[in-house]
Amino acid sequence: MPTIIFPAPIFGPVHSRRLGVSLGINLMPPDGKVCTFDCIYCECGFNAQRRPTQRRPTRQAVADALEAQLKKMAAEGPRPDVLTFAGNGEPTAHPDFAGIIDDTLSLRDRYCPQAKVSVLSNATLAHRPEVRAALLRVDNNILKLDTVDAEYIRRVNRPAGTYDVAQVVETLRSYGGQAIVQTMFMKGRDAEGRDVDNTGDRYVLPWLDAVRRIAPREVMIYTIDRETPDHDLRKASPEELDRIAALLRAAGIETSVSY
Repeated sequence: MPTIIFPAPIFGPVHSRRLGVSLGINLMPPDGKVCTFDCIYCECGFNAQRRPTQRRPTRQAVADALEAQLKKMAAEGPRPDVLTFAGNGEPTAHPDFAGIIDDTLSLRDRYCPQAKVSVLSNATLAHRPEVRAALLRVDNNILKLDTVDAEYIRRVNRPAGTYDVAQVVETLRSYGGQAIVQTMFMKGRDAEGRDVDNTGDRYVLPWLDAVRRIAPREVMIYTIDRETPDHDLRKASPEELDRIAALLRAAGIETSVSY
């Protein structure tokens, strides 16, 4: 079982495959996971096995820790390429998410104006007005859409509550091209032996139709890079990812690939 639980509220910097030198901002407790998804590929493990005993960091604690780290990086290096909201769960679930975004943008402008602010989100709360407004203020709102197949989502992403993928697609479409779609492609089997390969046309073509409707600024496709709680999952091959990327580019969609 994976043991990656990130410190809070600040971790890193780490080198991101997609984003460069990334200073992580974790709005979840430092000793466990709180997420609206329970993905079988999550590097933080399953929700039930990572129940926290501590609370989420407060807005002030996030701002204080971020300012201290940005001062240090400005003086000693390396300067961050990006400030990334990620960590032990869904960042937009923090009750002060919008205010924390305001603080982060202000601190970024003061100490490292060249850095981008990114949010890695599963998009489950992207319809909330305050979350939407905050996500539209950051440089990179990276929003998950692994498939449009409801049964696959139920088995693989395992939403904690009601999740209507058609509604999520319409929410992302409402961002008016100011969203980045992020999709995990993988192969193998889940803990019950069911095939989870979403690289074939059965899953890719309906997903591609949804992406066209969303008309995002960019699509990021990637595959497994770390240990997963379901141990029979496998990486999609470079050839499979390249095929999917070619379909996106043929549709005129900016695409990046992490192998």
